Amino acid sequence: MTSPVAAVPLWLQNAHNHEHINDVLQLLADRERSRSRARNSSRYRSEISLKHRLTQAVLHTKDDLSEHYSVACGCDPENQPSNRYTDIEPYDRTRVTPSGRYFNGNWVRERAGGHWFIATQAPLPNTVHEFLSIITGTDQTLRPPDNQHVVFRRIRTVVQLTRDFEDGRQKAHVYFPSTPGESWVVHPRQDSVGLPPLKVTLVKNEAIDSAHCVVSTVSVAQLLDGIPKQAVTFHHMLYYAWPDHGVPQPEDRAGLLDFIRLVYRTNTDTSDLPEPNPDHEPPIMVNCSAGVGRTGAFIALTSLLRSNHLLDYKLNAPPHPPTPRPEQMITSPLGPLPDSVAWDEVAQEIDSLREQRPSMVQRPEQTVLIYEVLLGAFLATDKVDKSGS
Repeated sequence: MTSPVAAVPLWLQNAHNHEHINDVLQLLADRERSRSRARNSSRYRSEISLKHRLTQAVLHTKDDLSEHYSVACGCDPENQPSNRYTDIEPYDRTRVTPSGRYFNGNWVRERAGGHWFIATQAPLPNTVHEFLSIITGTDQTLRPPDNQHVVFRRIRTVVQLTRDFEDGRQKAHVYFPSTPGESWVVHPRQDSVGLPPLKVTLVKNEAIDSAHCVVSTVSVAQLLDGIPKQAVTFHHMLYYAWPDHGVPQPEDRAGLLDFIRLVYRTNTDTSDLPEPNPDHEPPIMVNCSAGVGRTGAFIALTSLLRSNHLLDYKLNAPPHPPTPRPEQMITSPLGPLPDSVAWDEVAQEIDSLREQRPSMVQRPEQTVLIYEVLLGAFLATDKVDKSGS
């Protein structure tokens, strides 16, 4: 039987071409430095007084990038306590806004695969209510920017790519119990007037060693006059083999691929959810600690695996990946990538993600990881096809 998966493409054949990889890393770093300068400019402009801002306005031309890459909301003094790290704020134009509240998370769309994610930092003690409110969809926030016809009802799957504690430091606040049947109550902040507390219950959890993860089923309900109402259930999927400031070890790469595929299957399967959810594939909420490095690499891998029919491998899948539709293409005021790397889908994917949230796929070794995992997926699928199993 003919394999539906195309032969290993050129941009993956270059996975071990150090000269090409270095060119990609250098180019992407140069473009991100331009965005970083624009973000710094927007921080400065948000700090100056209105009078000074009006005075400065005449000095900024239409070519000024600081408006496009503005992070003004995230660096507002009132919102800074809700940022886990002082140098990671969400872009204003793609920011997720639960009930108008500040939240350090961005809408992100796959360039190659076309599906939506919410990329966010790990919760802090003072941001758990906002985090859970987005998952439940109780405040009708699930509308991506500039997409009037796209509305999601809620989040069904949350991916966590960091352990709660790493190297003696807390990287993620724990926001649901560890014992099945146990419940916690999460209250909104005092400035969130009129929002109900949320009752959070761990229904069950399961360790899946082959995918290096723990899958927890969690129920969340609004407490109205002390009575739980409108309960919804989501899956929390913790991948524990990806160290901070690093990448999974070579022996863990197959497990990472298994995990990504498990996330996809979980998010599209509604058979074990007690309440109806008509969204076939709602957005996945992904966080590591800052929500940029590991988070960006996970989304890039999911997108490229999906577009090359390696995410949910089926023998009857189309033989070639689809061309991204125009509405999926994220244009950049920095212009397109130069011809020397424009054919490289990994470079295109990473640059597109960085247009939507700062510093996505933050470290060079994370970029290399994307090439290597994709190459391994192509080769493993080809081996299965040739063996006929």
